[in-house]
Amino acid sequence: MLKTLAKSIREYKTASILSPLFVTIEVILECLMPFVISMLVEVIESGDPEMAEIWKYAGILVAIAVASLVAGTLAGAFCARASTGFAKNLRKDLYYHIQDFSFENIDKFSTPSLVTRMTTDVTNVQMSYMMIVRLAIRAPLMVIFSFIMAFVMGGDLAWIFLAVVPLVAIALFAIMYKVMPTFRRLFHKYDDMNESVQENVGGIRVVKAYVREEYEKKKFAKTSTALMKDFTKAERLLAWNDPIMQFAFYGVLSSVLFVGSYLIMTVGEPAYNVAKVSQLIVYGMQILSSVMMFSMVFAMIAMSMESARRIVEILQEKSTLHDPENPVFEVKDGSIDFDHVNFKYSPTAEKYVLSDIDLHIKSGETIGIIGGTGSSKTSLVNLLSRLYDVTEGSVKVGGVDVRQYDLKALRNQVAVVLQKNVLFSGTIKENLRWGNPDATDEELVEACKLAQADEFVRGFPKGYDTYIEQGGTNVSGGQKQRLCIARALLKKPKILVLDDSTSAVDTHTDALIRKAFRDYIPTTTKIIIAQRISSVEDADRIIVMDGGKINAIGKHEDLIKTNPIYAEVYHSQVKGAGSDEN
Repeated sequence: MLKTLAKSIREYKTASILSPLFVTIEVILECLMPFVISMLVEVIESGDPEMAEIWKYAGILVAIAVASLVAGTLAGAFCARASTGFAKNLRKDLYYHIQDFSFENIDKFSTPSLVTRMTTDVTNVQMSYMMIVRLAIRAPLMVIFSFIMAFVMGGDLAWIFLAVVPLVAIALFAIMYKVMPTFRRLFHKYDDMNESVQENVGGIRVVKAYVREEYEKKKFAKTSTALMKDFTKAERLLAWNDPIMQFAFYGVLSSVLFVGSYLIMTVGEPAYNVAKVSQLIVYGMQILSSVMMFSMVFAMIAMSMESARRIVEILQEKSTLHDPENPVFEVKDGSIDFDHVNFKYSPTAEKYVLSDIDLHIKSGETIGIIGGTGSSKTSLVNLLSRLYDVTEGSVKVGGVDVRQYDLKALRNQVAVVLQKNVLFSGTIKENLRWGNPDATDEELVEACKLAQADEFVRGFPKGYDTYIEQGGTNVSGGQKQRLCIARALLKKPKILVLDDSTSAVDTHTDALIRKAFRDYIPTTTKIIIAQRISSVEDADRIIVMDGGKINAIGKHEDLIKTNPIYAEVYHSQVKGAGSDEN
């Protein structure tokens, strides 16, 4: 896990090394300061101190303080650069890695979980890394150097600190051991809370339409309360840190004062004096505060361990789709061949989503696909652009198995307009150029004319420079669909798949779009998935799907006569239309 995370440090290695280096210098200087102070006190207690001697020690103290300040400042600056840079790289690595996931990989992780990992989890790891490169170095060094100086100053009295530190450390580690399982549960509850928020915000129109605000509030409150309870439990356990440290500190302070005072009064030689005992107490404070600091670091690391595990889980996830060793980069034409294809979304699934699909489509054909909900129409076309790989059999495009193509080359030639049309925040031009980043303004207009979008786009005050809000909320469903079709056309694909992507447009506009396809892109293979018979009735062939199998293939006129499923859909729609007219 650490090896995987360390790969994200990269250009911030220097800052990660310099920060501990300056921390070490800072600690050494801080540990020297009480020693110099004790020497100064001894000079003053000598009875007849010379001012030159006092100024000498005062100058040394000022120099040490200034040097310590500079070292501490540089340590903090390099620590901030190292930790924030590490977090930046980690988020980048996560985001880039997710972009390479197949749909199967994405299905494995929920969207709220991915969001939590890229935000909360990365922040926790960043905080932990910041403490590691500074505080986790500072605390043990301060303990070591303070112990050394304590022995130099107080001799056997320093054993009091050595005796209490292990006891304090055991108590603090016991607390951390109890807290860690609670932290593990917290992040799963973060996922649940993010999921609740995402569903509510994404479906806010449905929530308001069904007046379910109170229900959603209660659901969120339940998730938030569960998160609060776990946090409260963790904080309650961590709250023991302070009283344990206070007890240890005052216990050690009392012991040093008692034993030190006794030795000063009973030992004749000046092995112990007020200056040495007072500075010994200072070293004791440094030792115990460093142990306390280390317990805080340990607490942060304990909390971030689960975050680190979740991040590494994403980074180590391998895409189920890979380019072959010698990929094919050219798609010859838009011909499609399904050779006895069986498919299921998970290797452990018991039932196939698609069964024995044997289908052959010529380049340039227009194919309609009709079927009830759950008949696996979308699953069928998902195999064309290799969003998933077949379980058995093969899918060929241009006479080549899709698994032999370079993924980018294949997907650039198979344009898919999905059921859920997505527009991104930005201008209409920027959204259209997702299809072709180098498209000219004239090509944008031409694609929009084919998709019957040019007229309404020009109706906007800013035309093609109109800003689309996130999710396309400032355009209608039909407008969004037509813009997505135009975006797909700009790819100039050899295969164009419309997955129920004209459902929100009227039948007249739908007919104009199909006519434009026939006239302007005759060599492109068109696959139209639709619920309306009118959207596919003029197709070269129509495929009727039922239960993940091809039930029938034929022309509109033949299927009305020979296929009960198609005939039932057709007559129900014609009858419904007739009723509406009456």
